[in-house]
Amino acid sequence: MGKEIEKKFLIADNSWQGLGVGKAYSQGYLNSEKGRTVRVRIIGDRGFLTIKGPNDHGARLEYEYDIPVEDAREMLDLLCQKPLIEKIRYCISFAGFIWEVDDFKGENEGLLIAEIELEYVGQEFSQPSWIGPEVTGDSRYYNANLVKNPYSTWKA
Repeated sequence: MGKEIEKKFLIADNSWQGLGVGKAYSQGYLNSEKGRTVRVRIIGDRGFLTIKGPNDHGARLEYEYDIPVEDAREMLDLLCQKPLIEKIRYCISFAGFIWEVDDFKGENEGLLIAEIELEYVGQEFSQPSWIGPEVTGDSRYYNANLVKNPYSTWKA
């Protein structure tokens, strides 16, 4: 059984830039009902299918499988909800952890979110100075919800 434990944060400033190398991600959702999601993702020349269970305080079941990239492209084009999530992900090492900074594009342009994956709920970690407020429990920031309610449509 796979389990994902992560925390999400907004970005406080631009001092994270230049600390990691970015990779383009394209992803869409075949199902994004509350309590379960089925995601298709392309990273570079690799395709993935991911199934996630309900979020319980930052922890949830997660199963991820490699799929042929051509299958992933076809699912993104023909089966996934629109708009697709387009982002550049930067991986940054800090104090023994990898922070993933997502710089969203397209309908979610301007949104920056940092995530850290933990080994267990309650694990302690140090935060870089560029980390802002935690948004782990705020469902607006879930990628699956950014399809239905893109950042560009939010009111200030």
